[in-house]
Amino acid sequence: MSARRVLMPPLALTAALTGAAVAHYAAPLPLSAVAPPAAQFGLPFAGAPGPDTWMLGQGYGNTTGAYRQRRSTYGNLQGIHAGLDFSAPCGTPVRAIGDGVIAEVDGPHGSPPHNVVVNHAGNLASLYGHLRVRSPLRVGQRVTRGQVIGESGDSQGTCVSAPHLHLELRDRAHQRFFNPLPYIRADWNSLALAGSFGRGYEYDLTRPRRWQTPDDQPAALRGGPLLNEYRQPWPPAAGGAR
Repeated sequence: MSARRVLMPPLALTAALTGAAVAHYAAPLPLSAVAPPAAQFGLPFAGAPGPDTWMLGQGYGNTTGAYRQRRSTYGNLQGIHAGLDFSAPCGTPVRAIGDGVIAEVDGPHGSPPHNVVVNHAGNLASLYGHLRVRSPLRVGQRVTRGQVIGESGDSQGTCVSAPHLHLELRDRAHQRFFNPLPYIRADWNSLALAGSFGRGYEYDLTRPRRWQTPDDQPAALRGGPLLNEYRQPWPPAAGGAR
């Protein structure tokens, strides 16, 4: 008996070829469908912060580091740093910030070398990027708040260049990015005391008070126009470029 060829319909073939990457172009969920912030999540690490455990590195939003790369690295995120960077030694256990379901393991929406996305109630999703190794968890697996879902790594893959966890809070369509601070119960005033490159916020001297505190940072829409194309930026861009 000769083997039968099964032809895939064109639309199904397109979906199979593009895979989950199609979600990059999904329509953003309406804000009315996304849970508002109510300090409903926890921190991604256990134990107290400190120089030997973990600290807040770069904040979310209009940081000076993001501003300098607003047209390149962050050009598709309206020019802002769309997550929180927690400095931590490689191998530090990373914990789910809330109950949910594993949506992606090393999927197209994460930060290399390894990443995990967890879907939560209220059409929210948390992303854990720059993990050291691939998470052993499976897509569809339920996780609880505080459960270890991976190990922190290094965005450069060296564990000495830039060891940190990149944490984002998004809508499930991966199109809207939210400031995690009002969603996560933590002593942010104390966590913000430690400084590092990119932690400060870029000033627009025409509106110098705008977006200058950790909790006063704008949400972002994937592919939207730059939010921080300033005519009078401070600190000024390298070489006087604007």
